[in-house]
Amino acid sequence: MFEEQPQLEIDALIKANPEFKQLYQHHRDLDKKVMDAELGVLPIDDTRLAQMKREKLAAKDRLIRMYDTRPH
Repeated sequence: MFEEQPQLEIDALIKANPEFKQLYQHHRDLDKKVMDAELGVLPIDDTRLAQMKREKLAAKDRLIRMYDTRPH
């Protein structure tokens, strides 16, 4: 998700900001579930899959805003 940002900065933000940490983990969990559903490992209906994708995107957008507005 943050391929272009240094991992040290992401790790520091995870440690310093509990909200970022929780949202980051939530995004990772959703990412895994979406991938599993698309591979057929996690049996869910298309409506639920679409909902998870929207939720994942919203989490990513929020994480990016939090990252961009962090103190430098």
